[in-house]
Amino acid sequence: MIHDARGFWLADAGPVEPAPPLEGEAHADVVIVGGGYTGMWTAWHLLEAAPDARIVLVEAGLCGHGPSGRNGGFLEAQWLQAPELRRRHGDGPARAQLEASIASLEAIARWCEEEGVDAGLRRGGYLRVSASPAQDGAWAEAVAACAALGLGDELRPLSAEEVRARCDSPAFRGGVLAPRGATVHPARLALGLRRRLLERGVAIRERSPVVALREEAGQVTAETAGGRVRAGAGVLAAGARIMGVRSLRRRLTVASSHACATEPVPDVLDRLGWRGGECIADYRTFLHYFRVTPDDRVVFGWAGGRIGCGRRVGGLLEVDPDPIAEARRALARLLPPLADRAITHAWGGPIDVSPTHLPFAGTLPGGRVHYAAGYTGNGVGPTHLAGRALVALALDRRDAVTRLPFVEPEPVRVPPEPLRWLGGSLVRRAVLRAERLEDEGRRPDPLSAFVRALPGRLGIHLGR
Repeated sequence: MIHDARGFWLADAGPVEPAPPLEGEAHADVVIVGGGYTGMWTAWHLLEAAPDARIVLVEAGLCGHGPSGRNGGFLEAQWLQAPELRRRHGDGPARAQLEASIASLEAIARWCEEEGVDAGLRRGGYLRVSASPAQDGAWAEAVAACAALGLGDELRPLSAEEVRARCDSPAFRGGVLAPRGATVHPARLALGLRRRLLERGVAIRERSPVVALREEAGQVTAETAGGRVRAGAGVLAAGARIMGVRSLRRRLTVASSHACATEPVPDVLDRLGWRGGECIADYRTFLHYFRVTPDDRVVFGWAGGRIGCGRRVGGLLEVDPDPIAEARRALARLLPPLADRAITHAWGGPIDVSPTHLPFAGTLPGGRVHYAAGYTGNGVGPTHLAGRALVALALDRRDAVTRLPFVEPEPVRVPPEPLRWLGGSLVRRAVLRAERLEDEGRRPDPLSAFVRALPGRLGIHLGR
């Protein structure tokens, strides 16, 4: 088994020739810091909105080689966040947000077709399932919220028999299907976007970590060890590393998600009847998620990795044997025919977790640097929409996208360090214990149940 921070998807996509690093002084209309989906979609939308704009995109490593290239590849809208959107923003804004997130799914599919990028996009639907009695009916609120917003067709409850007709796991007890859900090969999508940006003349500068980003004399300056970019506006699209910005530090928590990939298992997929391309997740707080690759492997992940402390985003947040061991145990329980099959790759990485579990975008106090963050592991689709908002903010062209509720929402803050790490780690242990007992059909002990409920009492949402 290859266990590293890159994972199966990037290994499968193959190497790329690095773009040159930033050297000397450059000038741009917009400088973008971060070469993941958010930064690259922002650059693409800028090309469409302002074809003559000078764009410099600065990336610490290689574009697409962070979370954008190693996630699960679930292409989803915000169907399951409909209840939270309604509670926080009301029905009108919630519906507009949900419809915009759905439109982004369709836009990504069109982009792949029009640009000739083979991202392995497959429209098999997104299936959320109950895998223990405690998870039964967990989808009811989201189904009701979508129906109340006039989008009832977006989520379809399924019986245990209907779920198992799609993937015959003995653990599945019912669920809900989002028919528009799809999967992509995340690294091929990211690297295809990188390739098209380079072909259209975007100045991408890789292996150039930004050490300072500041506003002065009506300009934004992004500095690296080798040079600097002066621009009229800046976009900060740095994922979990956005924790380095003081004004955003208490709006996020860094956690880790880990995954593994099996050897090709076409016989197991036939045995399970899992041939429709559905991506699947259970209803744990720290959920298990799994899908099939184009070459008939199963990628199986677990969102219960360690909590990051401060701005640290490496180390065990990326390569940690414990979450992989848990993922393997869960794989055997949820998909028993895979219990004895080889695991070829394991990987992980930090994710930027919003306390509402809703992404957000906005502008830093100086007025010229704009940001998006808080995808909470669900960023493949929402980053496309975030890129549109960031372009409108950077060009000062306020439009329907900037009026969506994810742009400059009322902040929800988490405790400062070290309370954030201590509290997050304590809650994580309680949730893990409670969910382990629930998997066994037992009630959580009173202390675990109490600690697990604490974030909700503070207005902090758990679960994806």
